[in-house]
Amino acid sequence: MASEKATFAGGCFWCMVQPFEESPGIENVLSGYTGGHKENPTYEEVCQETTGHTEAVQITFDNDVISYPELLEIYWQQTDPTDAMGQFADRGSSYRPEIFYHSEAQKESAQKSKDQLQASGRFDKEIVTQITPASTFWPAEDYHQQFYKKNPRHYQRYSHGSGRKAFIEDAWK
Repeated sequence: MASEKATFAGGCFWCMVQPFEESPGIENVLSGYTGGHKENPTYEEVCQETTGHTEAVQITFDNDVISYPELLEIYWQQTDPTDAMGQFADRGSSYRPEIFYHSEAQKESAQKSKDQLQASGRFDKEIVTQITPASTFWPAEDYHQQFYKKNPRHYQRYSHGSGRKAFIEDAWK
C-alpha cells in the first residue's frame, strides 16, 4: 500500500469531503485549515480573515488504487477555478481555491492539470487557482468533520443554496 496525502482548498470544506470519500482508494478525508500563519487556528479566527488560512481538506489515499492526477480531476470538478476570492456564496481569502502540493511530482501534476484545464476552453476566464507548497494542516473542530453525514439536511440546503451544485452541474455536464 502506498499511502500519500493530498491537500485541496475549494471553498467551504463541508462540500469538499463527499466527492473524494466516494472514490475507491480514499483512506481518510479531514477538514481543516492551511496556508496561513497562525498556529492551531479556530473556525471563528479563520472566518475573520486574520490567520491567512483557507478552509481545506487533507486526503489520505492509496496511490496504488487512485492516482494524484485522478484526485485532481475530482478537485477541479468541485470548484470554480476562475474565482480567486472565494467560492460560490462564500467570499474571502479563507475560501480561496488552492492546491497544496506535498512533493515535486504533485506540483508538476497539478500544474499540468491546470494548464490542460485552461487550454480546454471549458472556462472563458483565466484559471486562477494557486498551486503552493503544503504547510501545516490544522484539523477543524469535530463538528465540521463528516458534516455531510452528520447534518445531511443542512448540507443539502447549503450545497444548493450556495450555488455550488448548480455551477458544478452546468460547468461539468
